[in-house]
Amino acid sequence: MGGGFLAVFDKENNQIYLDKRDFVVLTKMGHITEVQYTEKRNNKPTIKKLNKTHFVVLSSGEVKEFKQSLNRSDNSNSLRKTFKKLRYLINNNFFGYRNELFLTLTYAENVLDTKRVYDDFRKFMQRLKYRFKELGNIEYLDVIEPQSRGAWHHHVLIKFTDQKNIFIENKLMAEIWGHGFVRLNRIYDIDNIGAYLTAYLADIPLSEIENSNMIGEIVEKQTETGLKKFVKGGRLSLYPSGVNLYRKSKGIIFPERTVMTYDRAKKIIGNASKTMESNTFLEIDDYKNHIRFEQYNSKRT
Repeated sequence: MGGGFLAVFDKENNQIYLDKRDFVVLTKMGHITEVQYTEKRNNKPTIKKLNKTHFVVLSSGEVKEFKQSLNRSDNSNSLRKTFKKLRYLINNNFFGYRNELFLTLTYAENVLDTKRVYDDFRKFMQRLKYRFKELGNIEYLDVIEPQSRGAWHHHVLIKFTDQKNIFIENKLMAEIWGHGFVRLNRIYDIDNIGAYLTAYLADIPLSEIENSNMIGEIVEKQTETGLKKFVKGGRLSLYPSGVNLYRKSKGIIFPERTVMTYDRAKKIIGNASKTMESNTFLEIDDYKNHIRFEQYNSKRT
């Protein structure tokens, strides 16, 4: 089933106007709801992965080799999908409640080995759960962030599911981490945590730029020390290929995505405010497609 054939495509003004009978995919994540329209959707897989290096084309049976990129920025589509998954995971599981924490774990030394980075985090979670075992279950989502000097940070969302409120002193969290500095933040005043954190991970302070090729659109953001200039998406070129950007606990789950008419989706959305929309006109050789995203936030009614 395609996205529908009733939408109007105004390429000159970069607008896609949906009819109420058009089919869309609705993704509901707490107070965030996303609507995606795709004119041409392929619901059947075209390839089957055989191993890390090879796949088979289902229509022909031909076995091919995956192209290995040297840097994740060489495969922008893959990186975009990863960050989209992250936004879904974050917005479906973290809502700015008082039992949630946002941690940044840094190293005192310049640690480059990603195997050690993930092993250190695994042991950190073991110590954290043991130290606070009387508080019940702890769920987490851990994302690693590359620094311009090649080292790594952990950005971690933690949720104490059996508690309504949680407070841990920064000094104690640093002792449990044991490898360097810890910054502990509340996320009460952020009503789209997924968008906030993925932008946080993708953008890089202008002061950290060492390679002029990384300079693109510059934006200003309010930080703890005042306004700072960032290069939008500048950190993406630092992510190496083949590294899993995030780890999560079993209780952190993806949202359900449901196909329905645009009319039904709008009824589910109700009075929530539209906070984002985008229209994409794809033209690759003879292939053409039209895609529209809408995002709504019920906290901004």
